Amino acid sequence: MDKTDRFGIWASAKARRRHLGLRIVTAVIAAAVLHFALGWWMTWFWSAAFVATQMLEAWAAPRLLRNPIATPAEAANIAVALFFPGALVFGGLAVALWISVPGYGPALGVAVIASAMINLIALSRGSRLAFAASATPYGLYLLVMPMLDYGRIAGPLLTTMMIAVGLVMLNIIGAWISTEEARRAQMQAAEEAEHRRAEAEAAVEAKSAYLAMISHELRTPISAILAGAADLERTTPGQSRAQARLIQSAGRMMRGLLDDLLDLSKIEVGRMEVETVPFDLRALVNEVVRMWRPEARRKGLRLRVEGARDLPDWVQGDPTRIRQVLNNLISNALKFTAKGSITLRLSARPAADGWSVQVAVADTGPGMTPDQVARLFTPFDQLDAGTARKHGGSGLGLAISRELARLMGGQLIAASAPGQGAVFTLDLTLANAQAPQAADPAQEVIEARVLVIDDHAVNRQAIALVLAPLGITPETAASAEEGLERLARERFDVILMDVYMPDMDGREATRRLRAQPGPNQAAPVIAITASATERDWEACHAAGMTGHVAKPIEPAQLYAALEAALAAAEAREAA
Repeated sequence: MDKTDRFGIWASAKARRRHLGLRIVTAVIAAAVLHFALGWWMTWFWSAAFVATQMLEAWAAPRLLRNPIATPAEAANIAVALFFPGALVFGGLAVALWISVPGYGPALGVAVIASAMINLIALSRGSRLAFAASATPYGLYLLVMPMLDYGRIAGPLLTTMMIAVGLVMLNIIGAWISTEEARRAQMQAAEEAEHRRAEAEAAVEAKSAYLAMISHELRTPISAILAGAADLERTTPGQSRAQARLIQSAGRMMRGLLDDLLDLSKIEVGRMEVETVPFDLRALVNEVVRMWRPEARRKGLRLRVEGARDLPDWVQGDPTRIRQVLNNLISNALKFTAKGSITLRLSARPAADGWSVQVAVADTGPGMTPDQVARLFTPFDQLDAGTARKHGGSGLGLAISRELARLMGGQLIAASAPGQGAVFTLDLTLANAQAPQAADPAQEVIEARVLVIDDHAVNRQAIALVLAPLGITPETAASAEEGLERLARERFDVILMDVYMPDMDGREATRRLRAQPGPNQAAPVIAITASATERDWEACHAAGMTGHVAKPIEPAQLYAALEAALAAAEAREAA
């Protein structure tokens, strides 16, 4: 059945079917009123005939419109077959009123026809044929009814009646045309808006894909910078160690900016995800404060904490995103405060199945005007032209923090006044959680045999530098195909697999490894990827990977992933 036919017959039939009950009730009420007011028992036959035409129309419409309408002639025939009989029967009531009711019968007849045609304006929208087939009987009645009085009334009066009837018809047709023009304009505006929305979404998607590609390319050199700096700091003394720490700091700054850009991109396309896991809230706040205390001391500021005892221990939420928001708020406060203090005011009160937690970060900085506060959470917007030059940053941290707070079901607000500092308040509701059981001692990874499969030589060298402190010298493969060949011959304890490689990616290589019998069919495979979203992790797990580490590689994360993979492999072998 062609429900989108270009003649609009199906749409009109659907609209009429929705109003079928109303039309039947109207006919029955009209018959009852005329029977009791005028004694017309014949109106019940008229009502039954009209109801029969409506039921026949409802039955025939889906059958006549089962196949697409090919030609205008076919559409016209179907429209006449469906809509003409009902109008012909209903309009007969107007003729009866015109002839039989003394004095005001013509007015009643014209009113019946006019009301029926006005109803057609709503029911025949989008279909000239449906309107024409339904309106033709009414138009004929309007033309014929004055002629019934020919010879009984004076010529001027008959002429006046004819003119009045013509004006009624013209006004109704004009109303239908105006309604159609307005409907088409509305549809055109909606289509244009939809087109612009699609274009905007495509532009955002393209930007997101471009950022993902740039991210993948930039994380390779950043990984090398961080790994090389860590190795230099570990192996060189004196001034060289300080220079290595400087390189590490610059690398982490580059990674932070890259992460902000990617977070903003994911938020814009609605792909930012938060998780819900048990975590120690007090420990998280303490870690954040310990990390920023050296920077506060360096600037001569006090970093104070109030109300820590009020916080619950274990709750459920996204500790990574909460830590990210707190880091952004404290970093921002330290950036703009020249003297005085930064204070974390913590509070928590019981809520339904959890806790309502509030963290306020207050500083003694210069404060802001209402206009500056209003612009705080706009991406890439700095408070003035010299802000980026003096303090650095991209203007993304606060915008991302507010969106993260909203994604976690909370809110982030700012309050400030010139000369009175600023207060940023994070409100969250976190569910209760139980402290997990103590984990088993970490599995020793020293002497483990590791194969690194990555198409980029810099990545392979960076991973080798990260593994060096463990006494591991990894074997390497420059492609998935080369890696699978080695895995078919030699046994390895762990495989570090780059996810995005040309020809064959890491997920497909893992699927093939799991599908073919061999010495490494069940070996742990840790995904190494720059695309660190929950959806990507799920895809890696579905392919048979057992863990993941994001680029740029943090040594601690890689060590933890190795320990977990080897512990799981040992437990599986023991079972």
